[in-house]
Amino acid sequence: MPFYESVFIARQDISAGQVDSLADDFEKIIVDQGGSIERREYWGLRNLAYRMKKNRKGHYVMFNLDAPSDAIQEMERNMRLNEDVLRYLTIRMEELRQDGSPMVQGKGDRERADRRGRDQGENAAEEKDDKAKEKSASETAAADDKAEENSASETPAADTPVVKEDGETDATESAETPETVEKAETAEKAETAEETEKEAKA
Repeated sequence: MPFYESVFIARQDISAGQVDSLADDFEKIIVDQGGSIERREYWGLRNLAYRMKKNRKGHYVMFNLDAPSDAIQEMERNMRLNEDVLRYLTIRMEELRQDGSPMVQGKGDRERADRRGRDQGENAAEEKDDKAKEKSASETAAADDKAEENSASETPAADTPVVKEDGETDATESAETPETVEKAETAEKAETAEETEKEAKA
C-alpha cells in the first residue's frame, strides 16, 4: 500500500481532548478501510500565518499513513464536512520517516530562533555603521563651517574700499559689487565736473 503524510488544523476554540477524539475518528476511518496509522503526532496550538474563519491559532495534528487511496479520500471527505477542521493537506511519500518530525523535535523553533538571532546581529551591525557614517558626516560639516568662517574673516568686507597710502580710495581694488561700482562712478563724475569748473574760471 502507498504511504501518505496528512496534517490537519483544528479550530482554536476546541480543547486538546476534543482534538484527540477528532483524530481518533479519522484514524478509525483509515483502519476500517484497510489502512494503518504508522505515527500520530500532536503539534499543539500554534499561530496561523493568516486568519482562517476568524481563527488566529489552530491545533495541528499529523498522521503517517499506510493506506489505500480510497481510505484517504474517505478521510478527506470527512475532514471537509467537519466544521472543526480549518485546513488539511495530504501528500504521498516514497517512505515514512522513522524518527519524529522536526516540529515535534523542536528543530523548527530552534532554527527560527537562530535565524532571528542572526538577523538581530546583522541589524545591530548595520545600525553601528549608520551611526559611524552620521558622526563622520557631522564632523566634516563642522570642519567645513569652520573653514568658511576663517576665510570670511580673512577677506575684507565688500562695503569697505581699500585705502591707499596717499589717502585716496581705490574702488577697483575693493570688492566689486554693483553698489561700490556705482559709488565710484559718481565720485569720478563729481571730480571731473569740479576740474572743468576750475578750468572754466581760470
